[in-house]
Amino acid sequence: MTNDFCHSVFGNTGIPIYRLGLSASYRPGKESIHAAVDSGINFFFCYGFDTQMTKTLRDIFKSDREKYLVATGAYNLIWTHTDIRRTLEKRLRQMKTDYIDVFLFLGVMKEKQFNQKIKDEMRQLREEGKVKAIGISTHDRKFAGRLMDEGELNAIMMRYNAAHRGAETDIFPHLARHNPGVISYTATRWSYLLRRPKGWPLDSPIPTASMCYRFVLTSDHVDVCLTAPRNIKQLRENIGALNQGPLSEEEMVLIRKFGDVVHYQKKWFM
Repeated sequence: MTNDFCHSVFGNTGIPIYRLGLSASYRPGKESIHAAVDSGINFFFCYGFDTQMTKTLRDIFKSDREKYLVATGAYNLIWTHTDIRRTLEKRLRQMKTDYIDVFLFLGVMKEKQFNQKIKDEMRQLREEGKVKAIGISTHDRKFAGRLMDEGELNAIMMRYNAAHRGAETDIFPHLARHNPGVISYTATRWSYLLRRPKGWPLDSPIPTASMCYRFVLTSDHVDVCLTAPRNIKQLRENIGALNQGPLSEEEMVLIRKFGDVVHYQKKWFM
């Protein structure tokens, strides 16, 4: 349940969060990560190889660990078995923490890839107290919706932006029963929502990054939207976007129309 536009509680965990979460995908620098903390950001997504993030969090976690929520996970290795426990133990060592808040099975492309064995392994880690919440990231929205209905998982990480709005029908209606935490990423659709697509009138405006983040967070179903700034300037701009609040009706009409045009460009790698 969203308390205000900038703050929420992550699913059914009871943990208050700032609705913009930080990913260090583009190595924004230690200064940027500390600036994020100083600005109130307390949700962090770690890949494991992003050493700027893991080393900085290791220092931050020396005090007030319970104030921060870290999400990470094990990758779905299609060609071999993913050692989930080994990956978790490595993350715990990297950040020198006793537990991970949200542990995800990342990159589920097909339902069969998230089989009962994987589910049991993740559930066991939660029962041991090494993770507080378990979930997946997937582009298979209908499968995600069924999982949310079942209530076995505590979190879902999904793509949601003005060009990819399928979650509004395939996932969001399935959240109310068990109230899982919802993590959204690629608000700008890898910056394609910031570029004028072929066929968009030259006299019509194009969305800003601020509008893209505000579009995602205008939905009460999204607990936290990840941002991956390249530097402290971009970080501050993205944080400033939230202070503008939800999109107006006029802005919402514009960005949805623009998103439709971008979506139907059908970029092969999207």
